[in-house]
Amino acid sequence: MTSMEHPIDQPGFEHDYGLYRNVPLKRFLAWCLDVFLISLATAAIVAFTLLTALLFLPAVYACTSFLYRWATLASSSATPGMILVGIEIRSLDGARLDGTTALLHTAGYFASVLTFPLQMISIGMMILTARRQGLTDVVLRTVAVNRRKPGTA
Repeated sequence: MTSMEHPIDQPGFEHDYGLYRNVPLKRFLAWCLDVFLISLATAAIVAFTLLTALLFLPAVYACTSFLYRWATLASSSATPGMILVGIEIRSLDGARLDGTTALLHTAGYFASVLTFPLQMISIGMMILTARRQGLTDVVLRTVAVNRRKPGTA
């Protein structure tokens, strides 16, 4: 067995344990919280540079966002927004993300955000697929799931 004590990719498992219940809504709420936190971090950088960073604000925000997402996914398989709403990203065998997979997941997220049709496809997949996976999740064989409460089997 894996670190989650059960394989995510077993047929019917998602219905038995509610792994995917409300995950699209939670992903959206987590995204909103993360955008807020990234904006605060960007504002702090701008203040620290005595407003010089305003000249490069889109690049500063993009770099801050990329590093924030990559670092938090690599360290805990969830961004702070995801932690607050109770979800995390796991591989289909239940393992937490490693640094490389977190990097690829973040790059896939940015590719989707920068390409409107990919973003719409990804959102549609999160709403319509059984595991509520976005396009990047399907490609990387990852999935967003509800975090398990301590002491549950």
